[in-house]
Amino acid sequence: MDAAATGRYTWGMSEDDHHRLILPQLVRSARDRTHALLEAVVSIGSDLDLETVLRRITEAATTLVDARYGALGVIGDDGEHLVQFVTSGVTDEQIARIGHWPHGHGILGLLIKEPRPLRLGDLAAHPESVGFPADHPPMKRFLGVPIRVREEVFGNLYLTEKAGGGEFDEEDQAVVIALATAAGVAIENARLYEESRRRERSRQATSEVSTALLSGSPPDDVMSLVADRARAICDADLATVSICDERTGEFVIEVVSGSGGDGLTGLRLPLDRTLGGAVYRTGEPLLLPDAGAAGVGAGITDRAEIGPALIVPLGTEHAVRGVLAVMNLPGRPRFNETAVRLLGPFAAQASLALELAERRRDAERLFLLEDRDRIAKDLHDTIIQRLFATAMQLMSAVKLTDKPDVARRIQRSVDDLDDTIRQIRSTIFALQAVPDEESLRSRIHTIVDNAAGVLGFAPSVRLDGLLDTAVGKGITEHLLAVVTEALSNIVRHSGARRVDVAVDVTDAVVLRIEDDGRGIPEGGRRSGLRNMADRAEALGGTFATAGREGGGTILTWRVPLHRS
Repeated sequence: MDAAATGRYTWGMSEDDHHRLILPQLVRSARDRTHALLEAVVSIGSDLDLETVLRRITEAATTLVDARYGALGVIGDDGEHLVQFVTSGVTDEQIARIGHWPHGHGILGLLIKEPRPLRLGDLAAHPESVGFPADHPPMKRFLGVPIRVREEVFGNLYLTEKAGGGEFDEEDQAVVIALATAAGVAIENARLYEESRRRERSRQATSEVSTALLSGSPPDDVMSLVADRARAICDADLATVSICDERTGEFVIEVVSGSGGDGLTGLRLPLDRTLGGAVYRTGEPLLLPDAGAAGVGAGITDRAEIGPALIVPLGTEHAVRGVLAVMNLPGRPRFNETAVRLLGPFAAQASLALELAERRRDAERLFLLEDRDRIAKDLHDTIIQRLFATAMQLMSAVKLTDKPDVARRIQRSVDDLDDTIRQIRSTIFALQAVPDEESLRSRIHTIVDNAAGVLGFAPSVRLDGLLDTAVGKGITEHLLAVVTEALSNIVRHSGARRVDVAVDVTDAVVLRIEDDGRGIPEGGRRSGLRNMADRAEALGGTFATAGREGGGTILTWRVPLHRS
């Protein structure tokens, strides 16, 4: 057969010359390509990090067929859209100008619907072509090959623009198919390894949360730990813990972890208008490919860029206290069923640990209250009775002495005992009151402590009577305002070195504040004093100031507990 007629041999070259010169080159080329393919297979199988494996596969495919551009598109769980797109040959600046990766339409969508090799000499000529977005590099030649992991189509390799401008041939397609087969094994190994690592992180995170709670860490710190570990388990950009306030029907975002969540902490969202509300009520997790488009909740998308999201209930089926959400920025990978399987049990365990910690704190609180009640009874039944008996004996002794100096000393001792009895009674009331940061006693102590930081010394405080049970809210707010105003005046104007604050509650609330400062100057401003007097008058009470012996001021603010 004529060599020229078959087209197998070079023009003017005999068959012997062809076998002697050309075939060895073809053999070497095939050998080199086979060697390159083996190297690529070894390279993609030498790492277990999925992101690294995907990038190596893309770069290896591009090199093997001399393509200018290459990409690997990962298909989502719905089997219809791309959830990840790894590129080769396209710069970060070009990617930024394009704006986003393909969603899986056009030729890419065809490969998703019909997962088999596809070679095209002209992309634009194919009926399924939908063109390219603005700033996309021009592409004409195309080779697409599916990547299978077991029976599942994991994604597709896309290669365009062969070096020299030629078309991709059958040999190129065979090489990429062989690489895709090896890639499927490497991807499966990487996914199994990643899932095992996530499971280990989940176990460690659950242990950390339980340990933190059992060691007495504050609940807010533990919830921050929950958010941090949830973000790590799912490799998420952002995580939030939202607790339901049943009184108002709102979610309160208690904790935010990650970047892009500024301004979310403390945000309140209507329960009935959020996707988290559905998770809270049903106890079922929710996967969102684009939370921003779905409307996770009014207010969140205005404050943070949110793309894919996963929301799971924080608690068990019949005891859900809120939701735990992990989110990625737009363009980042979607969460999958593996993330659901890991985050759901972690959230349930974390909620259970929080519940157990609360029960333990309740038990400790009950033990503390019982102990305080016992101490209060001992003080009342033993100490006060003995002091009272001693005072009565001293009063009898006053009548027996005919020396005035001795009588005065005894009377002074009796007065000191009476004052001690009043202080012990005040302590008993404090012990019997339920500890509460919002109690009147606590709030008065907070105001005095704040003033101490400015005064340079701690004022003495005596609180006597049923402050936390007998004093209503209306009087409470006025009383706190007067204490604040009075201490503020002392700080600014008196130069005092000693301040005594006393509140007595019987049939009236009597506030007495005494200082050893310069006193109230004649002709000075009276706006603060008028304000305190107005508050007393509004409650049917009285307000007065007087000079103190030795210098200083005595302020007395008195209002009845119940107005007639």
